[in-house]
Amino acid sequence: MDMRLESTRILIVDDDPATLRLLTKTLEKQGAQCLTATSGEEALAIMRTTPMDLVLTDIHMPGMDGLTFLRHLKEEMPVDAVVMTGDIKGFRYETIIHMGAVDFLVKPLEMNEVTLRLQRVIRERRLMRELEIAHATIKHSYLDTVRRLVVAAEHKDEGTGDHIIRMGDYCVLLASIMGLSSDFIERLRYASPMHDIGKIGIPDAILTKPGRLTDKEFTIIKTHTTIGAKILANSSSEVIRLGQSIAISHHERWNGTGYPQGLRGEAIPLAGRIVCAADVFDTLTSPRPYKSIYPAHVVYEFFEKENGAHFDPAIADLILNNFDHFLAIANLRHPAPYPTDADQFHLSERDIAEMR
Repeated sequence: MDMRLESTRILIVDDDPATLRLLTKTLEKQGAQCLTATSGEEALAIMRTTPMDLVLTDIHMPGMDGLTFLRHLKEEMPVDAVVMTGDIKGFRYETIIHMGAVDFLVKPLEMNEVTLRLQRVIRERRLMRELEIAHATIKHSYLDTVRRLVVAAEHKDEGTGDHIIRMGDYCVLLASIMGLSSDFIERLRYASPMHDIGKIGIPDAILTKPGRLTDKEFTIIKTHTTIGAKILANSSSEVIRLGQSIAISHHERWNGTGYPQGLRGEAIPLAGRIVCAADVFDTLTSPRPYKSIYPAHVVYEFFEKENGAHFDPAIADLILNNFDHFLAIANLRHPAPYPTDADQFHLSERDIAEMR
Protein backbone atom coordinates (compact mmCIF):
# COMPACT_ATOMS: atom_id res chain seq x y z
CA MET A 1 0.00 0.00 0.00
CA ASP A 2 1.31 3.47 -0.94
CA MET A 3 2.04 5.26 2.34
CA ARG A 4 2.74 8.66 0.81
CA LEU A 5 0.50 11.72 1.17
CA GLU A 6 0.30 12.21 -2.59
CA SER A 7 -1.97 15.17 -3.51
CA THR A 8 -3.30 15.45 0.06
CA ARG A 9 -4.17 19.10 0.80
CA ILE A 10 -2.97 19.97 4.31
CA LEU A 11 -3.36 23.24 6.21
CA ILE A 12 -0.67 23.70 8.89
CA VAL A 13 -1.54 26.18 11.66
CA ASP A 14 1.17 27.33 14.09
CA ASP A 15 2.52 30.70 15.23
CA ASP A 16 6.12 29.44 15.12
CA PRO A 17 7.66 30.07 11.65
CA ALA A 18 10.35 27.41 12.18
CA THR A 19 7.72 24.75 12.89
CA LEU A 20 5.74 25.79 9.82
CA ARG A 21 8.83 25.53 7.60
CA LEU A 22 9.87 22.13 8.99
CA LEU A 23 6.39 20.61 8.68
CA THR A 24 5.84 22.02 5.20
CA LYS A 25 9.17 20.69 3.94
CA THR A 26 8.59 17.25 5.49
CA LEU A 27 5.03 16.82 4.25
CA GLU A 28 5.69 18.16 0.76
CA LYS A 29 8.43 15.53 0.38
CA GLN A 30 5.61 13.01 0.91
CA GLY A 31 3.64 14.55 -1.95
CA ALA A 32 1.30 16.72 0.13
CA GLN A 33 0.13 20.17 -0.96
CA CYS A 34 0.58 22.47 2.04
CA LEU A 35 -0.80 25.86 3.04
CA THR A 36 0.12 27.59 6.30
CA ALA A 37 -1.49 29.96 8.79
CA THR A 38 -0.18 31.55 12.00
CA SER A 39 -3.51 31.93 13.84
CA GLY A 40 -6.96 30.45 14.11
CA GLU A 41 -8.49 33.49 12.40
CA GLU A 42 -6.20 33.19 9.40
CA ALA A 43 -6.77 29.43 9.23
CA LEU A 44 -10.57 29.84 9.21
CA ALA A 45 -10.33 32.43 6.44
CA ILE A 46 -8.32 29.96 4.34
CA MET A 47 -10.69 27.07 5.07
CA ARG A 48 -13.73 29.12 4.02
CA THR A 49 -12.30 29.66 0.55
CA THR A 50 -9.96 26.73 -0.05
CA PRO A 51 -11.05 23.09 0.47
CA MET A 52 -8.52 21.08 2.48
CA ASP A 53 -8.25 17.36 3.23
CA LEU A 54 -6.57 17.70 6.60
CA VAL A 55 -5.71 20.34 9.21
CA LEU A 56 -2.66 20.16 11.49
CA THR A 57 -2.97 22.81 14.22
CA ASP A 58 -1.15 23.95 17.33
CA ILE A 59 -3.20 24.70 20.46
CA HIS A 60 -1.37 27.73 21.92
CA MET A 61 -1.50 30.64 19.45
CA PRO A 62 -2.12 34.38 19.80
CA GLY A 63 -5.69 35.53 19.15
CA MET A 64 -7.92 32.58 18.37
CA ASP A 65 -6.26 29.54 19.92
CA GLY A 66 -6.29 26.06 18.44
CA LEU A 67 -9.24 24.77 20.49
CA THR A 68 -11.46 27.70 19.50
CA PHE A 69 -10.41 27.17 15.90
CA LEU A 70 -11.29 23.48 16.21
CA ARG A 71 -14.74 24.35 17.55
CA HIS A 72 -15.45 26.67 14.62
CA LEU A 73 -14.09 24.08 12.22
CA LYS A 74 -16.37 21.38 13.64
CA GLU A 75 -19.41 23.64 13.32
CA GLU A 76 -18.71 24.96 9.83
CA MET A 77 -17.04 22.26 7.75
CA PRO A 78 -16.34 18.51 7.87
CA VAL A 79 -12.56 18.07 7.80
CA ASP A 80 -10.13 15.92 9.79
CA ALA A 81 -7.94 17.80 12.23
CA VAL A 82 -4.81 16.72 14.10
CA VAL A 83 -3.73 18.78 17.16
CA MET A 84 -0.16 19.60 18.26
CA THR A 85 0.89 20.88 21.70
CA GLY A 86 3.90 21.01 23.97
CA ASP A 87 1.68 21.38 27.05
CA ILE A 88 0.71 17.73 27.43
CA LYS A 89 -0.13 18.17 31.13
CA GLY A 90 -2.66 20.89 30.39
CA PHE A 91 -4.90 18.74 28.17
CA ARG A 92 -6.46 15.32 28.21
CA TYR A 93 -6.54 13.24 25.04
CA GLU A 94 -10.31 12.67 25.45
CA THR A 95 -10.92 16.43 25.63
CA ILE A 96 -9.02 17.08 22.41
CA ILE A 97 -10.87 14.33 20.56
CA HIS A 98 -14.21 15.61 21.88
CA MET A 99 -13.38 19.03 20.44
CA GLY A 100 -13.28 17.48 16.98
CA ALA A 101 -9.68 16.33 16.48
CA VAL A 102 -8.91 12.86 15.14
CA ASP A 103 -5.41 12.62 16.63
CA PHE A 104 -2.98 14.32 19.03
CA LEU A 105 0.76 15.01 18.60
CA VAL A 106 3.14 16.07 21.38
CA LYS A 107 5.85 18.67 20.83
CA PRO A 108 8.75 18.61 20.26
CA LEU A 109 7.65 16.87 17.09
CA GLU A 110 9.41 13.85 15.65
CA MET A 111 8.93 14.17 11.90
CA ASN A 112 8.76 10.45 11.18
CA GLU A 113 5.96 10.09 13.73
CA VAL A 114 4.13 13.09 12.26
CA THR A 115 4.26 11.54 8.80
CA LEU A 116 3.07 8.14 10.00
CA ARG A 117 0.21 9.64 12.02
CA LEU A 118 -1.02 11.76 9.11
CA GLN A 119 -0.74 8.81 6.72
CA ARG A 120 -2.92 6.79 9.10
CA VAL A 121 -5.54 9.55 9.28
CA ILE A 122 -5.66 9.89 5.48
CA ARG A 123 -5.78 6.12 5.02
CA GLU A 124 -8.72 5.83 7.45
CA ARG A 125 -10.47 8.76 5.77
CA ARG A 126 -10.15 7.14 2.34
CA LEU A 127 -11.36 3.81 3.73
CA MET A 128 -14.43 5.50 5.24
CA ARG A 129 -15.18 7.16 1.90
CA GLU A 130 -14.92 3.82 0.12
CA LEU A 131 -17.23 2.21 2.70
CA GLU A 132 -19.75 5.04 2.29
CA ILE A 133 -19.72 4.58 -1.48
CA ALA A 134 -20.15 0.82 -1.10
CA HIS A 135 -22.99 1.34 1.38
CA ALA A 136 -24.71 3.80 -0.96
CA THR A 137 -24.36 1.36 -3.86
CA ILE A 138 -25.84 -1.50 -1.84
CA LYS A 139 -28.67 0.74 -0.59
CA HIS A 140 -29.43 1.89 -4.13
CA SER A 141 -29.50 -1.69 -5.42
CA TYR A 142 -31.74 -2.80 -2.55
CA LEU A 143 -34.20 0.06 -3.02
CA ASP A 144 -34.18 -0.45 -6.78
CA THR A 145 -35.11 -4.11 -6.27
CA VAL A 146 -37.93 -3.14 -3.91
CA ARG A 147 -39.17 -0.51 -6.35
CA ARG A 148 -39.24 -3.00 -9.22
CA LEU A 149 -41.30 -5.42 -7.12
CA VAL A 150 -43.72 -2.61 -6.23
CA VAL A 151 -43.99 -1.51 -9.86
CA ALA A 152 -44.72 -5.11 -10.90
CA ALA A 153 -47.70 -5.17 -8.53
CA GLU A 154 -48.76 -1.64 -9.39
CA HIS A 155 -48.68 -2.34 -13.14
CA LYS A 156 -51.60 -4.74 -12.74
CA ASP A 157 -53.72 -1.92 -11.36
CA GLU A 158 -52.30 1.38 -12.56
CA GLY A 159 -50.22 0.56 -15.59
CA THR A 160 -47.85 3.34 -14.49
CA GLY A 161 -45.46 4.13 -11.66
CA ASP A 162 -46.95 7.58 -11.05
CA HIS A 163 -49.12 6.42 -8.16
CA ILE A 164 -46.23 5.05 -6.13
CA ILE A 165 -44.21 8.25 -6.69
CA ARG A 166 -47.12 10.37 -5.50
CA MET A 167 -47.68 8.11 -2.51
CA GLY A 168 -44.12 8.69 -1.36
CA ASP A 169 -44.54 12.44 -1.85
CA TYR A 170 -47.85 12.63 0.04
CA CYS A 171 -46.55 10.56 2.95
CA VAL A 172 -43.31 12.51 3.25
CA LEU A 173 -45.27 15.79 3.21
CA LEU A 174 -47.60 14.56 5.95
CA ALA A 175 -44.82 13.12 8.11
CA SER A 176 -42.76 16.31 7.71
CA ILE A 177 -45.66 18.54 8.78
CA MET A 178 -46.19 16.22 11.75
CA GLY A 179 -42.57 16.76 12.78
CA LEU A 180 -41.66 13.08 12.72
CA SER A 181 -37.99 12.04 12.76
CA SER A 182 -35.92 12.22 9.58
CA ASP A 183 -35.11 8.49 9.89
CA PHE A 184 -38.81 7.58 10.04
CA ILE A 185 -39.60 9.90 7.12
CA GLU A 186 -36.90 8.29 4.98
CA ARG A 187 -38.20 4.79 5.77
CA LEU A 188 -41.75 5.93 5.08
CA ARG A 189 -40.80 7.32 1.67
CA TYR A 190 -39.57 3.91 0.55
CA ALA A 191 -42.07 1.77 2.48
CA SER A 192 -45.31 3.60 1.62
CA PRO A 193 -45.31 2.53 -2.06
CA MET A 194 -45.45 -1.09 -0.84
CA HIS A 195 -48.98 -0.59 0.52
CA ASP A 196 -50.64 -2.36 -2.42
CA ILE A 197 -47.95 -4.92 -3.17
CA GLY A 198 -50.48 -7.66 -2.37
CA LYS A 199 -52.41 -6.74 -5.52
CA ILE A 200 -49.95 -8.94 -7.36
CA GLY A 201 -52.12 -11.81 -6.07
CA ILE A 202 -55.47 -10.33 -7.18
CA PRO A 203 -56.97 -11.32 -10.58
CA ASP A 204 -56.68 -8.61 -13.24
CA ALA A 205 -60.37 -8.92 -14.05
CA ILE A 206 -61.21 -7.59 -10.59
CA LEU A 207 -58.53 -4.90 -10.44
CA THR A 208 -59.43 -3.43 -13.83
CA LYS A 209 -63.19 -4.01 -13.73
CA PRO A 210 -64.82 -0.75 -14.87
CA GLY A 211 -68.06 -1.25 -12.93
CA ARG A 212 -69.08 -1.95 -9.37
CA LEU A 213 -67.65 -5.07 -7.73
CA THR A 214 -69.85 -7.92 -6.59
CA ASP A 215 -69.74 -8.86 -2.91
CA LYS A 216 -67.57 -11.85 -3.80
CA GLU A 217 -65.15 -9.70 -5.84
CA PHE A 218 -64.97 -7.15 -3.05
CA THR A 219 -64.11 -9.92 -0.56
CA ILE A 220 -61.32 -11.08 -2.87
CA ILE A 221 -59.83 -7.62 -3.38
CA LYS A 222 -59.69 -7.01 0.36
CA THR A 223 -57.23 -9.90 0.64
CA HIS A 224 -54.50 -7.78 -1.00
CA THR A 225 -53.74 -6.48 2.52
CA THR A 226 -52.99 -9.91 3.97
CA ILE A 227 -51.26 -11.07 0.78
CA GLY A 228 -48.99 -8.04 0.94
CA ALA A 229 -48.20 -8.68 4.59
CA LYS A 230 -47.23 -12.26 3.79
CA ILE A 231 -44.99 -11.18 0.90
CA LEU A 232 -43.14 -8.74 3.17
CA ALA A 233 -43.06 -10.93 6.30
CA ASN A 234 -39.96 -11.92 8.29
CA SER A 235 -37.58 -9.35 6.80
CA SER A 236 -34.51 -8.03 8.64
CA SER A 237 -34.89 -4.71 6.79
CA GLU A 238 -36.51 -1.83 8.71
CA VAL A 239 -37.98 -0.51 5.46
CA ILE A 240 -39.54 -3.87 4.56
CA ARG A 241 -40.88 -4.32 8.10
CA LEU A 242 -42.50 -0.90 7.91
CA GLY A 243 -43.85 -1.84 4.47
CA GLN A 244 -45.44 -4.96 5.94
CA SER A 245 -47.12 -2.93 8.69
CA ILE A 246 -48.45 -0.50 6.08
CA ALA A 247 -49.63 -3.26 3.72
CA ILE A 248 -51.86 -4.85 6.34
CA SER A 249 -53.11 -1.65 8.02
CA HIS A 250 -53.68 0.97 5.30
CA HIS A 251 -57.38 0.02 4.88
CA GLU A 252 -58.14 0.16 8.58
CA ARG A 253 -60.38 3.06 9.63
CA TRP A 254 -60.17 5.31 12.66
CA ASN A 255 -63.68 4.27 13.74
CA GLY A 256 -62.92 0.54 13.50
CA THR A 257 -64.95 -0.22 10.35
CA GLY A 258 -61.96 -0.95 8.12
CA TYR A 259 -60.24 -4.20 7.20
CA PRO A 260 -58.69 -6.76 7.54
CA GLN A 261 -58.50 -6.59 11.36
CA GLY A 262 -61.08 -3.93 12.23
CA LEU A 263 -58.53 -1.94 14.23
CA ARG A 264 -59.67 1.31 15.82
CA GLY A 265 -57.98 4.63 16.63
CA GLU A 266 -54.36 4.52 17.74
CA ALA A 267 -54.35 0.72 17.61
CA ILE A 268 -53.80 1.31 13.88
CA PRO A 269 -50.05 1.84 13.28
CA LEU A 270 -49.17 5.48 12.62
CA ALA A 271 -47.66 4.67 9.22
CA GLY A 272 -50.87 2.85 8.27
CA ARG A 273 -52.94 5.89 9.24
CA ILE A 274 -50.73 8.19 7.17
CA VAL A 275 -50.80 5.91 4.13
CA CYS A 276 -54.57 5.41 4.46
CA ALA A 277 -55.17 9.16 4.09
CA ALA A 278 -52.59 9.56 1.34
CA ASP A 279 -53.97 6.60 -0.62
CA VAL A 280 -57.56 7.85 -0.51
CA PHE A 281 -56.46 11.37 -1.48
CA ASP A 282 -54.56 10.01 -4.48
CA THR A 283 -57.40 7.69 -5.46
CA LEU A 284 -59.89 10.57 -5.44
CA THR A 285 -57.63 12.88 -7.45
CA SER A 286 -56.48 10.26 -9.99
CA PRO A 287 -58.31 8.43 -12.79
CA ARG A 288 -59.04 4.74 -12.26
CA PRO A 289 -60.67 2.17 -14.58
CA TYR A 290 -63.81 2.42 -12.43
CA LYS A 291 -63.93 6.22 -11.78
CA SER A 292 -63.00 9.66 -13.03
CA ILE A 293 -61.06 12.34 -11.16
CA TYR A 294 -63.16 13.96 -8.44
CA PRO A 295 -63.11 17.77 -8.29
CA ALA A 296 -61.06 19.39 -5.55
CA HIS A 297 -64.03 20.64 -3.51
CA VAL A 298 -65.53 17.13 -3.39
CA VAL A 299 -62.24 15.75 -2.09
CA TYR A 300 -62.06 18.50 0.54
CA GLU A 301 -65.65 17.87 1.65
CA PHE A 302 -64.99 14.14 1.87
CA PHE A 303 -62.01 14.63 4.19
CA GLU A 304 -64.11 16.99 6.31
CA LYS A 305 -66.93 14.44 6.51
CA GLU A 306 -64.63 11.48 7.28
CA ASN A 307 -62.47 13.36 9.81
CA GLY A 308 -62.52 11.11 12.87
CA ALA A 309 -64.41 8.35 11.05
CA HIS A 310 -62.37 7.04 8.13
CA PHE A 311 -59.28 9.07 9.04
CA ASP A 312 -57.22 9.88 12.10
CA PRO A 313 -58.56 13.38 12.91
CA ALA A 314 -55.08 14.83 13.40
CA ILE A 315 -54.02 13.62 9.94
CA ALA A 316 -57.26 14.73 8.27
CA ASP A 317 -56.81 18.19 9.82
CA LEU A 318 -53.30 18.42 8.42
CA ILE A 319 -54.52 17.59 4.92
CA LEU A 320 -57.39 20.10 5.16
CA ASN A 321 -55.12 22.82 6.56
CA ASN A 322 -52.50 22.22 3.88
CA PHE A 323 -54.86 21.25 1.09
CA ASP A 324 -53.17 23.29 -1.65
CA HIS A 325 -49.85 21.53 -1.01
CA PHE A 326 -51.47 18.13 -1.47
CA LEU A 327 -53.32 19.33 -4.58
CA ALA A 328 -50.01 20.54 -5.98
CA ILE A 329 -48.63 17.00 -5.86
CA ALA A 330 -51.75 15.69 -7.61
CA ASN A 331 -51.81 18.47 -10.18
CA LEU A 332 -48.18 17.92 -11.00
CA ARG A 333 -49.13 14.50 -12.35
CA HIS A 334 -52.64 15.47 -13.57
CA PRO A 335 -52.46 18.91 -15.22
CA ALA A 336 -55.92 18.63 -16.80
CA PRO A 337 -58.54 20.83 -15.08
CA TYR A 338 -60.88 19.18 -12.58
CA PRO A 339 -64.48 18.60 -13.76
CA THR A 340 -66.95 21.22 -12.51
CA ASP A 341 -70.23 19.30 -12.53
CA ALA A 342 -70.39 18.16 -8.90
CA ASP A 343 -73.66 16.24 -9.30
CA GLN A 344 -71.94 13.42 -11.19
CA PHE A 345 -69.37 13.01 -8.43
CA HIS A 346 -71.45 11.92 -5.47
CA LEU A 347 -69.41 9.69 -3.15
CA SER A 348 -71.31 6.84 -1.55
CA GLU A 349 -70.04 4.63 1.27
CA ARG A 350 -69.80 1.74 -1.19
CA ASP A 351 -67.71 3.89 -3.55
CA ILE A 352 -65.21 4.54 -0.79
CA ALA A 353 -65.22 0.95 0.42
CA GLU A 354 -64.54 -0.32 -3.09
CA MET A 355 -61.62 1.97 -3.80
CA ARG A 356 -58.94 -0.23 -5.28
